[in-house]
Amino acid sequence: MTGFIHHLVEQYGLVAVFAGCVAEGESAAILGGFFAHQHVFVTWQAWLAAFFGAFVGDTFFFVLGYSFADHPRVVRLRRRPGFNHAYQLVRSHPNLFVLSNRYIYGMRLVGGIASGLSGISVIRFAALNAISSAIWAALFTAIGYVFGLGAERFVGRALVHHERLLIALGIGAVIALAAFLVAHHVAGRERKREES
Repeated sequence: MTGFIHHLVEQYGLVAVFAGCVAEGESAAILGGFFAHQHVFVTWQAWLAAFFGAFVGDTFFFVLGYSFADHPRVVRLRRRPGFNHAYQLVRSHPNLFVLSNRYIYGMRLVGGIASGLSGISVIRFAALNAISSAIWAALFTAIGYVFGLGAERFVGRALVHHERLLIALGIGAVIALAAFLVAHHVAGRERKREES
């Protein structure tokens, strides 16, 4: 079974990295870097998949705010914790906000919509988003690559396919749990701030 799963990762792994980075993404980029170190992916291809996933995801949220501001789903998303704070930040510091939004965990969706509503031009947003996505993809694929070095030292050079997969899944599970806890904490703080 693990051989079959590993085969799927080898065949479709970069698509999974791209899709994971379109969503929230850090764990997908880290796993891309990990598998690049294990020679399942080529390093620059893992970076490129993470970059395009990050760029497409943020652009999608921007377009929602820019073109569909009155759609009921977008109106509902604008009620999420942190939206008002994100909107104030993007209005006062648009360049800095677009460059840094994806690094503030849990703010990517509302930050993208706030950017779309703020009046930033599409070209300006795309240029800033490309810079931010390129740096973000390099950072998190590098973290995954370093995890690969550590795993190799810990387990030994003779990592076989199923060990690689299990280590990668373990890394992904730890990152997902940490991300959930951070997001839960940030959302709670934002709710308290908006209530006061």
